[in-house]
Amino acid sequence: MKQVQNQPEQKNWECVKCGVFMERGKVNISYMGSQFPVELLKCPKCGLVFIPEELVLGKMAEVEKSLEDK
Repeated sequence: MKQVQNQPEQKNWECVKCGVFMERGKVNISYMGSQFPVELLKCPKCGLVFIPEELVLGKMAEVEKSLEDK
């Protein structure tokens, strides 16, 4: 993915594989047999999903730890 800036406050993400802009949509993330519906950016052509670093290091890390502790 590469970030394309049209205006300083507006950011669009482009799929490197397909060259089309990613769109917000519902995706299912699965981990250790559990599925979680999340709204993220994904490529409308190939389905590649962009997961922001803040989500990975924050909420996803918390969920991962709680599932592994069970």
